Amino acid sequence: MTTSLTIQQAAAATGLPVHTLRYYERIGLIDAVPRQDNSHRRYREEDILWIEFLLKMRSTGLPVKQMLRYAALRRLGNHQESVSERKAMLEQHTLSLEVRLAELQGNLQVMYKKIAMYAAMEASFKSPPG
Repeated sequence: MTTSLTIQQAAAATGLPVHTLRYYERIGLIDAVPRQDNSHRRYREEDILWIEFLLKMRSTGLPVKQMLRYAALRRLGNHQESVSERKAMLEQHTLSLEVRLAELQGNLQVMYKKIAMYAAMEASFKSPPG
């Protein structure tokens, strides 16, 4: 990766629209992005890595409010209270993901059974009458 990316390049790298990157910065999910003399944002590798982590949290259903809390704790630095709270947040969310994943696995099994039932029914229609 280059030393820094424009906002358009960061958008392409993360899959987020430019306006979402600006919004995330405005609400505090992303730290203030360094700017060039012409005031254009220049995203660093660590910015992109953080955005990619935010996207993982978002895709797993973590509410923005909790993402904001996590970001605020991250800004406080790696001291015991901040680290412990971030770890606890991730542990709690991971447990909820495991529950949801188990539910989805159960639902998937029902779908497989229904598909198999319909496949058997289709096969019986194709069999020559006995």
